[in-house]
Amino acid sequence: MPLFPLRAPAAALALALAGASAAAAEPVPSACTDFDAYVNGRWHATTELPAHRSRVGSFDTLRSGNAALLEKALAALVAEPARQTSPGLRLLAAYHASGMDTAAIEQQGLAPVAPWLARIAALTREELPALLGDLARLQVAAPLSLSVGSDALDADRHALIASAAGLGLPDRDDYLRGDDERSKTLIAAYRDYARTLLEAAGAPADAATLDALLAFETELARAAPTRVQRRDPRAGYNPYTVEGLRALDAGYAWQAWLSAYTGRAEGAPLIVAAPAFAAATARLAQHAPLATWQAYLRVRLLDATAEHLPRRVAQAHFAYRGTAVRGLRTPLPRAEQTVLAIGGAYGGAPLAETLGELYAASAFSPQAQARAEQMLDDIRQAMRQRIDALPWMSEPTKQLARAKLDAMRAKIGVPERWRRYEGLVLDAADYAGNLLRVNAWHTAQRLAQLDQPVDRGRWTTSPHIVNAFAAGGNQIVFPAAILQPPFFDPAADDASNYGAIGMVIGHEITHHFDDRGRQFDASGNLRDWWQPADADAYRQRAERVAALYAGFEPVRGVRIDGRLTLGENISDLGGVQIAYEGLQLALARQRAAGREPPLVDGMTPEQRFFMANATIWRSKTRPEALVNQLRTDSHSPGRFRVLAPLSNMPAFAQAFGCRAGDAMVAAEPIQIW
Repeated sequence: MPLFPLRAPAAALALALAGASAAAAEPVPSACTDFDAYVNGRWHATTELPAHRSRVGSFDTLRSGNAALLEKALAALVAEPARQTSPGLRLLAAYHASGMDTAAIEQQGLAPVAPWLARIAALTREELPALLGDLARLQVAAPLSLSVGSDALDADRHALIASAAGLGLPDRDDYLRGDDERSKTLIAAYRDYARTLLEAAGAPADAATLDALLAFETELARAAPTRVQRRDPRAGYNPYTVEGLRALDAGYAWQAWLSAYTGRAEGAPLIVAAPAFAAATARLAQHAPLATWQAYLRVRLLDATAEHLPRRVAQAHFAYRGTAVRGLRTPLPRAEQTVLAIGGAYGGAPLAETLGELYAASAFSPQAQARAEQMLDDIRQAMRQRIDALPWMSEPTKQLARAKLDAMRAKIGVPERWRRYEGLVLDAADYAGNLLRVNAWHTAQRLAQLDQPVDRGRWTTSPHIVNAFAAGGNQIVFPAAILQPPFFDPAADDASNYGAIGMVIGHEITHHFDDRGRQFDASGNLRDWWQPADADAYRQRAERVAALYAGFEPVRGVRIDGRLTLGENISDLGGVQIAYEGLQLALARQRAAGREPPLVDGMTPEQRFFMANATIWRSKTRPEALVNQLRTDSHSPGRFRVLAPLSNMPAFAQAFGCRAGDAMVAAEPIQIW
């Protein structure tokens, strides 16, 4: 028998499903039957999804609040130039003003992308590799993306990296699923979207052109690695010289492609994450009809810039990527769209840190940072104790695991210094042009760093982002914006904070020891530091985690992919455990100081810890967005981030008096860390 229903029921308790109107009449189950419903069921039953949201929950509510704060600050920044006291803030003001000036956007039409459309219209077979390299400088992946990142074998060294990209459907499998109804719906919506983009460009958009476009992308999809395969860092590490690339396809002008991107006549060595996909690109470059390439490149260029272009194109983008893919009814408010465009969903956009600078001036709390650092110390110590006590790991591997934990660098709050953005100039009346300028400038900046050592102090996200990250180089990052309720409250007791932000801290620490992260050493280099028997023991336990989550069916016919989500699930299982044990260290300090932790609302600190933990994962999601998450996202839906970890944690059962046989008590608890 399953611990709890594998398929979320059409009633109050199914947080993974949206719109269960009968939920309010359902009784609240006991903590030992369904802890997610016990904590979040009534919230879910009474919470409505706004038309412009695909999901609501703790993360989303805080993000919405941050967006409102930034919108107000941006309006003042634009209206009062005296507030623009740094290069970043001046650029931010110009970019935001251009995004809010819809009249100028309509008046410009497609003028900002017209030179690129002209190059595509005049395309010859010989010019194609250079055009693909030039488009990659604008961060238009068509089909390969190029970027500068850290070398997986030497985290202090930069490397040029080529990855599979450039597909219009959400997942490569959508091209290959045959009779799957959801994929059919997406393909139809994508055809409509592509037709609108091609028509806007004044290009052929007939059925034959669209058929050829889909066939072209399907051939790329067949060569693309699956999302599970992309999680394997060793499979994705394939170094090539320009000469070596000719072994993939001798007829393609690899040097012309790389020279256009890098600005170096000789090109540059690179790491190819998906050699089969690169070979397919080269083959199509030589043999696919030029008219098909032109249609494909027009669609890729306009898709990459659509949200910055006039209403007709932007609305088509929303109809496909917003409504068809995520179930949205209306777009975000304009100001929030602009914030998202400037910063990106995860704070990785080139000018994201300008929003972080603005946010930090309005909302950053050094006190919150100091308290988070104390919690981090406790949770790191708890992880060390758990490594010491692991019965399945040998001492040589434990020594290296402890060394990795000790070397882990935490970034909390804000960067030590703000970027200066030398050489970047923006136009307050040219939104799409600004996007292209920013992307080209960012590419040039990163290429200039290609021969320089990696700056480990550089942030790859922004302080305004409500999230946390296990970053390369054995680092963990906690932006200022997540140090707010319900994740962190300086007025709250330790139990609530360790159950919320403490869990997030524990989760990110554990990421560096999950099935993928464990393959990197204390310096962040891809290196096998495990004794063979220990690696085998780890894999056996990881297989149990994958099988557990693969049994969950949040939507009828769509299960969680236990392998795609494995790293996140291991990090949830380990993260809540070390956060809880970090709390025990904090409570022990209180008791040593003569302060017995009190009951609050009749609950012990341990119970409040688990209540806070369940609260941060509450969410309500549109069905379309949930299916998209299950097929493309490495995170399990929020409901199962409560049920699976806590049912495998004896301390939870003890805190709520659960017994063997209760749904929230696993018969054989899974523990890795």
